[in-house]
Amino acid sequence: MTWLAAASTAVAPESTQQAIGYPMLFLLVCLGALVPVVPTGALVSSAAVVGFHQTAPFSLALVFVTASSAAFLGDIALYWLGRRGMGSKNGSRWLAAIRSRAPEERLAQARGKLAEHGVAVLVLSRLVPAGRIPVMLACLMAEWPLRRFARGNLPACLAWAVTYQVIGILGGSLFEEPWEGVVVAVALTVVISAAPGVVRRFR
Repeated sequence: MTWLAAASTAVAPESTQQAIGYPMLFLLVCLGALVPVVPTGALVSSAAVVGFHQTAPFSLALVFVTASSAAFLGDIALYWLGRRGMGSKNGSRWLAAIRSRAPEERLAQARGKLAEHGVAVLVLSRLVPAGRIPVMLACLMAEWPLRRFARGNLPACLAWAVTYQVIGILGGSLFEEPWEGVVVAVALTVVISAAPGVVRRFR
């Protein structure tokens, strides 16, 4: 019985954590791109904290590649579904979901900035909390082809992954225990995500 108790309390080896963690990170970030309710930034920051404390080489690089590729593929899939909805007489539930998360005021701002600055707005939209969906909808309304959207979205996803990974590394470097760094990283991402809404309410 003692060996069973010891086994139940033992921490999984790094190889097991990586075998489970990276696929889960990919799936959750990809799902978060398709269904914008999953806190993908917090997921990436938390994964970066764990990677920072691991001894295996290239852990942080794998977190970056996994997160950025999942975000890119999820965005491309959502944009493709949105284009199908735009071309359909009855629209689609994906297009309706995109529209429901883009208030008219923010959509008008996104369309104006997109017309003025083009791809640069798409890159910045992923770094601004709740900025991705209005700009994506503006691209759909401007009838951007999928290839043009993909070219602008690739650097956007890379910049997004780097930003939230840096947050995780900063949180992980402050504490010896990974869970403490995860708590700090998640708290930072929540504050960053909530800040624009708080500012708008005060205005």
